[in-house]
Amino acid sequence: MALSDREWRLIREESRRGPMNMALDEIAAQTAAEEGIRTVRVYQWDPSTLSLGYRQDPDTVAWNYCDREGITVTRRPTGGGGIYHDRDADISYSIVAPADELPGDLMETYELLCEPVFDAFERLGIDARFTDERLPEIHQPACYLRELHPAHDVVAGEGRKISGNAQYRRKDAVVQHGSLKFDLDADRHLSTFADPDTAPAEFRERVTSIAEQSGADRDEAVEAVEDALGDWAETDDGSWTDDELARAEERAEAKFESEAWVRDREDPTE
Repeated sequence: MALSDREWRLIREESRRGPMNMALDEIAAQTAAEEGIRTVRVYQWDPSTLSLGYRQDPDTVAWNYCDREGITVTRRPTGGGGIYHDRDADISYSIVAPADELPGDLMETYELLCEPVFDAFERLGIDARFTDERLPEIHQPACYLRELHPAHDVVAGEGRKISGNAQYRRKDAVVQHGSLKFDLDADRHLSTFADPDTAPAEFRERVTSIAEQSGADRDEAVEAVEDALGDWAETDDGSWTDDELARAEERAEAKFESEAWVRDREDPTE
């Protein structure tokens, strides 16, 4: 049975705080495993958030800057470097499905689950593709400035990164989430990291955006991502249940907002 033949729901862009966004991914994974309901979703981060990669050293964060600017810091369950997200420059998505319905091979799973991402770029007239070369890192703690990897880094134009994607596998479910750059604020992005030793011009040489590549406004870009996900899954609009939202709030507070998780990578819910 094809993935599109199964029960999916599309949750169109909603704006939530960073810890809640990460908690909803985990709750969606439980729903997929226990109830067979798969989720594709698009979301914003409000307030602005620095999401750390799972193994990222907290000493790489400019904590004073983030506190002063009201930027939340949380930690993702996925690897990679930190990503600065805000309401305008970032478009994020997640795809959540039972593990036994997806390929066991990581590369095959990326290729499958990135299909709607590439479709969204195509709808916007952007020539996007997995990078075909491993460009060297510029600043290792920053996702968009790490070594580019052909498995999950998407580039556009002359090979500048426009999207990062990551997966984590639970025993019974897979979550893939990613960031599509709509616009760039190189100074603010770099300022969330401690001692980046990288100039904003160097950031802009490595990273591009939907706004630069297509000229689309943000509403058009979000609609392209939502429609691409919905068409890929052959599903109509859906929503969270009250129970899911309540459990996600509990998970956000207990885990993704906790010092133990954010600073020390210790999950207090286990």
